[in-house]
Amino acid sequence: MRNLKLLRCLRSPELRSPGCPRCFSVRTDTGTLLIVSQFSLTEYDPQSGEVISLTAEGYLSEDGSGVVAGIQDLPDQEAVCVATAKGDVIVYHLNTNELECVGSVDSGLTAMSWSPDQELVTLSTGQETVILMTKDFEPLSEVAIHQDEFGEGEFITVGWGKKETQFHGSEGKLAAQRKAAVIQPAVPWDDRRPRITWRGDGQLFAISAICPHTGCRKVRVWNRECILQATSEVVNGLEQPLCWKPSGSLMASTQRHPNKHSVVFMEKNGLLHGDFTLPFTKDQVKVKELLWNSDSTVLAIWLEDLTPGEDVQLWTVGNSHWYLKQSLHFGCEPSRAPACVCWDPEKPLRLHVLTQGWASFTYDWGWFTERSLGDDAWDNANVAVIDGAKVLVTTFRQCVVPPPMCAYELQLPAAVNQVTFRAQPQRTNELAVLTADGRLHIYGPGGLTNCKCPLLPVLLTSFVNLNSSISEQVHFIFIFTFSSHFVRGTNRSEVKVEGHVISMCSSPRSGTLAVQLEDGQIRRVFWDTLKVAVTDWKDSMGCSVNFPLPCVHTALCAINGQEHLIGLTERSHLYIGNCEVASNVSSFVMYDEFLLLTTHAHTCRCLHLATMSLARSSTQLGTCPCSESAQNDESARRVERGSRIVTVVPQDTRLVLQMPRGNIETIHHRALVLAQLRKWLDDLKFREAFESMRKLRINLNLVYDHSPRVFLENVEWFLKQIDSVNHINLFLTELKEEDTTKTMYPLPVGKACQPASEAGGGVRKKVDLVCDALRSAMETLDPQKYCLCILTSHVRKTTPELEIALQKVHELRVNPPSAEHAVGAGEALKYLLFLVNVNELYEHSLGTYDFDLVLMVAEKSQKDPKEYLPFLNMLKTLELNYQRYTIDKHLKRFRKALHHLSKCGEEHFTELVNLVKDQRLYSEALQLYPSDSQQHKVLTVAYAEYLLEQQQAEEAGLLLWRCGEMPRALQAFVSCTSWRHALAVATHIPVTQGQLAQLARDLAGTKLLEMRRATEAALLLEQYAKDCEEAISALVTGAAWEEALRLIYLYSRQDIIETHLKPALLEAHSMQVAFLESQMALFTRYKSRLAVVLEQKEKTKLLLIDEDGPDCGEAELYSEASSVLTGSRFGSKYSHSNSRISSRSSKNRRKAEGKKHSLKEGSPFEDIALLHALIQIIHVTDKMREEIHSLLRALVLFLFDVRASSLQAKYSELLQLIETSIPEIWHEVQAAGVVTRQSDGGLSPVLTAQCISRTDAEILMPPKMRQSIRWELSILK
Repeated sequence: MRNLKLLRCLRSPELRSPGCPRCFSVRTDTGTLLIVSQFSLTEYDPQSGEVISLTAEGYLSEDGSGVVAGIQDLPDQEAVCVATAKGDVIVYHLNTNELECVGSVDSGLTAMSWSPDQELVTLSTGQETVILMTKDFEPLSEVAIHQDEFGEGEFITVGWGKKETQFHGSEGKLAAQRKAAVIQPAVPWDDRRPRITWRGDGQLFAISAICPHTGCRKVRVWNRECILQATSEVVNGLEQPLCWKPSGSLMASTQRHPNKHSVVFMEKNGLLHGDFTLPFTKDQVKVKELLWNSDSTVLAIWLEDLTPGEDVQLWTVGNSHWYLKQSLHFGCEPSRAPACVCWDPEKPLRLHVLTQGWASFTYDWGWFTERSLGDDAWDNANVAVIDGAKVLVTTFRQCVVPPPMCAYELQLPAAVNQVTFRAQPQRTNELAVLTADGRLHIYGPGGLTNCKCPLLPVLLTSFVNLNSSISEQVHFIFIFTFSSHFVRGTNRSEVKVEGHVISMCSSPRSGTLAVQLEDGQIRRVFWDTLKVAVTDWKDSMGCSVNFPLPCVHTALCAINGQEHLIGLTERSHLYIGNCEVASNVSSFVMYDEFLLLTTHAHTCRCLHLATMSLARSSTQLGTCPCSESAQNDESARRVERGSRIVTVVPQDTRLVLQMPRGNIETIHHRALVLAQLRKWLDDLKFREAFESMRKLRINLNLVYDHSPRVFLENVEWFLKQIDSVNHINLFLTELKEEDTTKTMYPLPVGKACQPASEAGGGVRKKVDLVCDALRSAMETLDPQKYCLCILTSHVRKTTPELEIALQKVHELRVNPPSAEHAVGAGEALKYLLFLVNVNELYEHSLGTYDFDLVLMVAEKSQKDPKEYLPFLNMLKTLELNYQRYTIDKHLKRFRKALHHLSKCGEEHFTELVNLVKDQRLYSEALQLYPSDSQQHKVLTVAYAEYLLEQQQAEEAGLLLWRCGEMPRALQAFVSCTSWRHALAVATHIPVTQGQLAQLARDLAGTKLLEMRRATEAALLLEQYAKDCEEAISALVTGAAWEEALRLIYLYSRQDIIETHLKPALLEAHSMQVAFLESQMALFTRYKSRLAVVLEQKEKTKLLLIDEDGPDCGEAELYSEASSVLTGSRFGSKYSHSNSRISSRSSKNRRKAEGKKHSLKEGSPFEDIALLHALIQIIHVTDKMREEIHSLLRALVLFLFDVRASSLQAKYSELLQLIETSIPEIWHEVQAAGVVTRQSDGGLSPVLTAQCISRTDAEILMPPKMRQSIRWELSILK
């Protein structure tokens, strides 16, 4: 639905050259025109207007009767080739200014055509032959144009029957009897010259020539070797124009019918394939030439009116319909009639026209979609399409119809060249049309008005309609561009602009008018005053802003409060001011606060201008919409290949796209949808938002999540707007705890949403909060109308309130509603069965203990009565409490069953104890009986027995003690070494003094000493066993030197010092020294080995960087790119094996973990194992501070100063080694790339040698030493 918009028209002054121009060619390297007349060859530069006479030699007849058969620029040879009717082929070398005749044909030449690759040249001679030559003018072949054979592509007839017996479709049998049409000769005005045209790939060429036998034109197709391929069928009225579409699909020609004039298309086999009718009556015009542009999108038709005057028409095709987009009328004067017309070979939409009076015109066109500019609900999203003398207008707000259909069409008296819509708010549906005769047609609410513009020739480049309050008598204010001037409205105030204006755009909101010149410069036009002024476009810093390249499509937008001009070049580069933000954009449109664009990557992006910055706009456009990070990105979506934006429906969610084949598709871009939904929800338009969300499958949780507080404050207004029980039920059933504004539909960056906690719900769950709020409002408004919704609100809560819902249904059955359309109990129950599983609902009804309700549910549930009637009858025979106990037990509600069973009397107490034991309801059961009752004691003993089974002997002993079971309590306390409770219970039993002493000895010797609790064992032996020697021995064994000295001197047993204490001190000293030496040796060895392993790992990482890492069970700690293999290939297999083993059983998992921490040299996890071993040495050494300090004091006390000094020195040396080594070790670990830590403390995966588990992650942090613990003795320093 695009139109051709004239960007620029360059008109040269009339050239001063002899004769009249016959033909011309465009130099691709310089863009100049090479023009041939009957006297000379001239080079002309349209940009500068410079004329260069290439030769003054008269190589044609001096009387001006010479005819030029063709001209072709040869950029590879820096020459131009000219063929004359005399038969000369002349090459003019542009670099040396030499003229050379490379060949001559005695019979003369009638046409010349070069192949697209300029490797071959085809010449037609006066003897009706075709000569094929190389680019060096070496003949390859010469054959006759007119041949009797069809060609190599002749159709094959299998000979099935005669023509009279063939099926002829809808024409019937009369078609077989129809006589062949009489062959008509060519039209009288045909110049009878051959036409040669090449296919775009240079493999085929076609010649249209007059058949000498019939006098009509025939088209023959030849291959690159000049072998005939096909001959066209007889086409009466076929005219001289012939042009092969560069894309290679069809050839275009014209055909005159008895009642119409058509452009017809032929396939390479010579058969007709489609046509379209020219908008002229019979014999009104004759077609001189057909010209395809280089990208096959526009067909130019050069017409000569039989009444004086010539036109050039530009046609395009879309959805199999041909549109007349532009009509160029050159007047009735013979000097203004076109002499030559051709497309530019480099720029597809540049057309060159040379008139008989040597005036040169260069037209630059651009594709443009004419859409209305409104952004309010008054705008109908109009799009206008030019089609000859008609304007096809489609209002996409009301209808979406594929072109060429439309909502309505405007018939104009002449061909339309441009159309535009009014930019005034609430009047954007009005439009103005400029026709080829220079007349403006303004369509507004007052009807059609015409204003003759005599100053509007074909030089008109662009215009924009603007709103102004200066003149109330003018509906529109237009700014026209004539060459390099602006003319404003009827006042005709002018302002000079340096350069050619190629585009304008205005902003209805700000009233800004921006003008773009041909070199990309941007100007701001101040048109809202009596005098128009033009200034440079500047940014907030006062610097001039210009496009780096000229843009064919421009629009104004505001980013962060500053107005910017957006432009799209013909090469798909998108600029915002002088900043390039994308290089693959096919179309874009501005709507409200959004920039919508389509890309050649087949995506449609919708960017929010309020959150967009030029610094990161290219990053935003470069995000892949299918990537994992963009999974919930609302700004991007996939579209069909080649899609282009047509328009956006204002105040709606529809985005209209056009496919390459021409059909229309409407999508609802997620960003537009969510933006519109947020507006509706902010304006409390719940009905519009709800309907759109239902239709577009947006999660209905957004209604609440967008603004929880506002929703809860307007619940009644929400219900009144929705006003549909089904829709309210749908909303309730879709509720979930997820906050969709943070997951599915996150807000654009920079926009804040209301936290759910501020909605007044506190710690309540969202679903419960919404259900309760809606139910309260519905019960207030009309409980009968919203009966089903109320039931839904009960069922949809986090913990479904099925009993309450069933009770409401039961109330409806007992008291049926009196209203006519009220919901009855049967319908309500049927709806509940739709929401809840029938078995679940039956069980909940049974849990109400209401058998009438149970029967009602069972009857509606299609259950077999044999399944439930016997059970219900049995229940009715039971006592009330036992009946409810049976029901609760059946429903597995054991706590309720226990409560009801406790009321059934002593005869059911055994059953109660069994229930408690089976379901482990000890705490609940103890609360049902007084603490002094026998039942409470029995339950307490049972609970204690259960605790003993669970290895909780201390708690079991407490329960047994509490209920008077002293012996069993003593057993429990002894088993768990709770010696204080055990001795207390033993005293309470009571036991004899000897038994108490024996109990103390047992606890001290067999339990406490084994647990290295020497001080407690000594306390038992001293106070209860009365054996001080054993107590001192226990303290010496446990290295409690100070406590041992206290008892020695308390009981005057100084002899033990010599017999037990000093030998123990010396033994402890020797053991500690040996241990410290071994730890130091191990630490030094592990540290050195770790350095070697890390160095080897670094080398291996560089060699095997591209291989996969081990497939360990904890591989989620690393990204795919960071898990690489280090070490041997055996290590990789080992790692995979460990992963498989670890998933089988905990035993194998522990075995694999043990292998993983193996210190064997060369193992795949050696560095991890070394780190574990070093950390273990560090922790063990650090924990020895108190023990070493106690030993040093004891050694000094008994004059073992030398030994104490050596021990202190050894331990100090080891600590110093560890403290200095910790930074070195962990610096090497991180430098080697095992792992790095982010600033937030999390682990950042990088290239690593192994996959480590989460428990191994602790080794990656350097261990901390307890520096504050003072252990050294100053007297030993």
